[in-house]
Amino acid sequence: MQVSLSSALHAQLLAAARAAHPHECCGLLFGDDAAVHRIAPTPNVSQDPSRAFEIEPGALIAAERAMRQGGDRLIGHYHSHPNGRAEPSPRDAADAAADDRLWLIIAGDIITAWRAVAQGVLLDRFDPVALHLAT
Repeated sequence: MQVSLSSALHAQLLAAARAAHPHECCGLLFGDDAAVHRIAPTPNVSQDPSRAFEIEPGALIAAERAMRQGGDRLIGHYHSHPNGRAEPSPRDAADAAADDRLWLIIAGDIITAWRAVAQGVLLDRFDPVALHLAT
């Protein structure tokens, strides 16, 4: 499986991670099965934002509601690992629902893509997704 990300969105994600450092940034992804078309940064309301992320519930509820009313399709979310690797952590796996949504993880200048699934190859929760950088 592969998903496309424009170079402009790639740059926005890297900038968001740099701006949030030393905390984790986070936000929502909108698009379709083949591509991320839009990102929406959200506040990280985690009690420990330097080690975890939690998307502000109101933003998530509003995105779900808008999607049900014909708005952009919510396909997943992104977050950064300011001092870690660009792959899901055990904490991510514990918090992830097996809902087939896309997770983009940013660490340094690297962005990786994952799908949250039951019995994934990584941490029994995530399958890797090839990220295609489109111009």
